Amino acid sequence: MKILVTGTAGFIGSFVALILAEQGNDVIGLDNINDYYDVRIKYGRLERDGFGCSEIETGKIIKSSKYPVYRFIKMDLENKKGLDRLFTNEKFDMVCNLAAQAGVRYSLTNPHAYVGSNIVGFVNLLECCRHNAVKHLVYASSSSVYGLNEKFPFSTHDNVDHPISLYAATKKANELMAHTYSHLYDIPTTGLRFFTVYGPWGRPDMALFIFTKAILEDKPVNIFNHGKMKRDFTYIDDIVKGVIKVLNVPPSGDSAWKADSPDPSRSQAPYRIYNIGNNSPVGLMDFIGAIENTLGRKAEKNFLPMQPGDVAATWADVDDLVKDFGYAPEVTVQEGVERFIKWYLDFFALN
Repeated sequence: MKILVTGTAGFIGSFVALILAEQGNDVIGLDNINDYYDVRIKYGRLERDGFGCSEIETGKIIKSSKYPVYRFIKMDLENKKGLDRLFTNEKFDMVCNLAAQAGVRYSLTNPHAYVGSNIVGFVNLLECCRHNAVKHLVYASSSSVYGLNEKFPFSTHDNVDHPISLYAATKKANELMAHTYSHLYDIPTTGLRFFTVYGPWGRPDMALFIFTKAILEDKPVNIFNHGKMKRDFTYIDDIVKGVIKVLNVPPSGDSAWKADSPDPSRSQAPYRIYNIGNNSPVGLMDFIGAIENTLGRKAEKNFLPMQPGDVAATWADVDDLVKDFGYAPEVTVQEGVERFIKWYLDFFALN
């Protein structure tokens, strides 16, 4: 298969593209390498995968020195002409869109970044898929779409019309846009709602990274909602296995779907939505405890109220993903935290 993976200087995208290349697929990775967080990590991921940073230029396709089937292009999804040209030249079989402006808190102060990347960029991709006979578009949604929902575990069969951050609203918009294109143009699309992904090479704006850095620097750790938080932490390897299983099976329309009692997770069109998480929420204080145990150091804790746009708990109902794809997360939080901290200490010792 020839597959476009967007966001390959990012956390999840870099691992998905790497595994697809190792499986022998013809992969092109795309990323704009913006400075939302430390670009040393983004370039580090690319170097890990065989791309020389000195070779990277906007609009230029370069080859990996480690994987002959893996190529990379620096490009922004908002560049419609460049994207059109790439699709016309490469004739992709499948697209895995993991590029986005991420972060709930950042969306409170930088809303236009989310509209550009997550809305304009996504419609550009949809148009390219429409005009180039792409067989399957898999794209990243988020657990953030559940917003004010308090029915646990979060189910894709429930309504999600009450987001509480612009980031969440853009992800919900992606799901609606994908359904429209599936309905109008028969493009198979699958949205994956990610639940708190963590692990080596993770993002610096995520809790594990922030807490580890603060503890090592003897700085206080800010703990919101006074520590009364739970997250469905999901290790990167478990996420990547799930993404690739889904990518390989385009959805078909559900003939049993009923317009008078519509299930939001499916349609008569070739459209599906799945949660992808660990299905095992962990208390924030227990998560911090796993970090302290691994580092052999105690955190200085600064307890604070809930932040705007945040939720107290997440919990993924993954029954559909288990039933349809045999999805089975395996890595425990303690094991995942240990792997992350080993990477963190190694990476920052060298950078």
